[in-house]
Amino acid sequence: MAQDSAAWAENFREATESDPVIQSYAKYYTCDFLFDMEELRVGVSMRDGRVQKIEIDPPPLTPHHFSLHASAETWRKMSQKHPPPFFQGIWAASVREDLRIEGDIKVLMQNLRNFTAQFELLRQTGVPV
Repeated sequence: MAQDSAAWAENFREATESDPVIQSYAKYYTCDFLFDMEELRVGVSMRDGRVQKIEIDPPPLTPHHFSLHASAETWRKMSQKHPPPFFQGIWAASVREDLRIEGDIKVLMQNLRNFTAQFELLRQTGVPV
C-alpha cells in the first residue's frame, strides 16, 4: 500500500538527517537528484549533508544533477527490507532491471558514498508508490 507522499517525504527527511553514518561524513554532500517512480516523481535537494528540499512531482523543467528512472514495481522491490536479487542497489537494477541512471554521472560519483547511504534509507521509509 502506497503511503501519503507528503508523510513519506517527511519520514525520508528525518531518516536522512538522523542517520549517524550520513551525518558523520556528509559535510560536502551537495547535489540535486530526481527519483522518477513512474507514478510520481520526487526531487531531492541536498546541501552540506542536510535535506534542503523534497518536492513531490516537481515541474518538468526543475533542474537536477542526475536522475533515477524505473517502474513503480522496481522502486517497491528496491525499498523492501530485504530486496530480491538485482534490486539491492542502483547498479544491479540498472544492469538487470529497468532502472535508468541519467544526467551528470560525475556528480553522482562525487557523492556516491553519501547517496548510497541515503538511497538505502528507502528500506526503512519505503517509497510513496
